[in-house]
Parts: sequence; structure tokens; C-alpha cells
Amino acid sequence: MTGVPGVRPAAPPPWQALAASRVLDLAQPMRRGMPQSPNHPPYRMLLERRHGDLVRADGGSAANEIVITGGHVGTHVDALAHVSQHGRLHGGLPAADVQSHEGFARLGIEEFAPYVGRCVLLDVARLHGVPVLPAGYEVTADDLAAAERAAGVTVAPGEAVLVGTGWSRHWADPAVFGGQNGGAPGPGTGAADWLAARDPALVGGETIAFEHIPPGRGHATLPVHRTLLVEAGIHIVETMCLDALAATGTAEFLLVLAPLPFVGATGAPARPLALLPQERAA
Repeated sequence: MTGVPGVRPAAPPPWQALAASRVLDLAQPMRRGMPQSPNHPPYRMLLERRHGDLVRADGGSAANEIVITGGHVGTHVDALAHVSQHGRLHGGLPAADVQSHEGFARLGIEEFAPYVGRCVLLDVARLHGVPVLPAGYEVTADDLAAAERAAGVTVAPGEAVLVGTGWSRHWADPAVFGGQNGGAPGPGTGAADWLAARDPALVGGETIAFEHIPPGRGHATLPVHRTLLVEAGIHIVETMCLDALAATGTAEFLLVLAPLPFVGATGAPARPLALLPQERAA
């Protein structure tokens, strides 16, 4: 059927445009004993009611649980209220003016607008020809620029950037993954400045802290968090699972990200999804 002259054909519905996409789950599974920062309350899930504890007249039964977790456990998004410098949050807002036992009146995770848009993966491990970067490796601005060139992509303002280190491969070993003793690879201050200059909506990575963690230092200082959260107002996504995404070799895709809207919280779990065209998903 030919089109009507002067009439623009209707665009396909978005669900049709995405129907052929491959969906990759970028979240780590949440379970007791999973790797996490010692600075945050651990994740616990308890079966509060088991099948058979209460049986209805028709023979039906239901089970349910109670979940106890910190906001920065598992794959999660950091709110801008998460970090202060000399008592001030992003925009110079005094933390003491907006915090209480009920949380934060400003810059809590509920202010994070769900993200649906282009995302770029800068795979530094692939750049160096290794499956995983060494523990304690500092990702530099030169690394990010080289990964951008190698992938043939450009980081654009208002979009999302992920930094691939291969660290997801250590998820099953909490002692190694946590990096408290051996360290963990991640962006240093130069890389943080490089990212901030590109003004993304968010950045993310595979480690517990989106930072270069030298061996033996743990989370003593977190200068990359200061640069991104406090100075630049850029949200951070941590503890992502990027194995399957990195294996595709793709460098740009559609990212869907929405943390749980805990009002006043400094962070919340999320389940990021990557949508890849089929020709890039093989």
C-alpha cells in the first residue's frame, strides 16, 4: 500500500520497535552472604510465613517474607544525598539542614528520575586484552578516552556511561570481590574528572565502590564519589553485573534503570536492563 502524498506515515509503536531486542539483566542476584561494603547493613531475607502455616477453608495457602537491607547493597543507585564534603551536599546544600531520622528532605533517591536512554560501555578490560583488570588497578582518563576511541562511540551529555573492569567474574568470591584487602579496579580522580566533564546523567560499574581501591586501603577515602555526587551531581550505579553485556562486544545500547523510590534514602536497589538490537546481541 502506497503512502498518501503529504501525509507522514505513522511511526511504529515503541513496543514494536523493541520487540526484536535482546534484554540483558545487569543486576546481581540478592542473597544472604553476597559481597557488600562493610559500611552498610547486610541484606537478609526471612520467610515470615510458610505454606501450611495458615491454610484457608478451600485448602489454599500462601507464603511471604520479610526483607531487611541497606540501600547500598547489591546492584544499587547512589542518591546525591549519599556523600557530603565539609558538611555540604551537591549544590552547596548543608546536609544538617535536610537530614533527620526520617531521611533526607532533599536529594534522596526518590528524586532520581527513571532513566530510559542511550548508554555507552567503556570496556577497559577489553582495551587491555584481559578478561578482568588486576585488583587495585586505577582506571585513568587515558584508559577511558582510549576505550571510547576503540569502540567508535562518543560519550554524550545527559546519557549513561558504564566502565567495564571484568570484576563481575569475582562475584562468587566475596573476599576478593569486596576488595577490602586485595583492592579493586576502578576509576581514579583523573577518570572521574574525565567523566564529569562529559556531563552524563549517570555512571556505573561492576565493583562495590565506583572507585580505584588500592590493596589494603578499603573504603578509607572515596574521592571519585566526591567529584561525581557532590561536585558534579552525577548519580552512580554500583555492583552491576556486566559479564554478559561485555561478551557481546557492544558499546552502545538502550538502558532502562529505576531504583526503588525509598523516600529520603541515600540509595536503593535497582535492576538495570540493557536492550540490544539482535545483530549486536549474538
